[in-house]
Amino acid sequence: MTVPQHNTPTPPGWYPDPSGSGQLRWWDGNAWTGNAWNPPTQAGAAQPGAAQAGAAWPAAARPGQYAGPGQYAGAVQPAPRPEISKQTPVYNPFIWLVTLLPVITLIILMLWNPVFHLRYVGARRVPTLDPSAFSVPYFLLVISSWLIYGVSVLLSYLDWQKLQRDGVVRPFHWAWAFLGAGVYVVGRSVIVHKVAPQRGLAPVWALIGLTAVSLILVSVKASMIVSTIAKALPM
Repeated sequence: MTVPQHNTPTPPGWYPDPSGSGQLRWWDGNAWTGNAWNPPTQAGAAQPGAAQAGAAWPAAARPGQYAGPGQYAGAVQPAPRPEISKQTPVYNPFIWLVTLLPVITLIILMLWNPVFHLRYVGARRVPTLDPSAFSVPYFLLVISSWLIYGVSVLLSYLDWQKLQRDGVVRPFHWAWAFLGAGVYVVGRSVIVHKVAPQRGLAPVWALIGLTAVSLILVSVKASMIVSTIAKALPM
């Protein structure tokens, strides 16, 4: 296949196939790839010589849209995501931190061992739990939960940027992390698995394992706290 001749590099995108097949072919910024696509509708057939050396190329091409002879616009469906190279890494520190940060909250929860005492309030001596039971670990637990939430959103954004730099077209958007880190981890893994078959799902399995362990430990801790409260209450 021919390579577009330009003084400046042609950005990655879908361009008319230089072989004249009438399809769109993915240009990764350096060379043609094996990913071709037939748009659902086309205003006209691309001219065979449009993509030959020396032809005028569009300044940019977005998935589902290209400029030039036989212009295609108003996509009925998004262009398919091309597969990335097998040498391209699909994991990075950002996604692993997003997946594993909840471990910090879990550790603090396990270290919180409240001792409940009763206080008698008012003339009628109403028994009330002493708020001093909610000690430093309790407030660390609350504060760390909010901090981890904010850091997870930031790390999701950095991971999203990294995927774009690595050539993943339309990666799962980082803003989904506002609904929870798990939402981003699952969505991101599904998209990466599509463009890198047989890879990309490890964060999901790690998330499932962490969730299962968390449910067990939280259940045990909740039982201990309920038992402590029951002992503090008058019979």
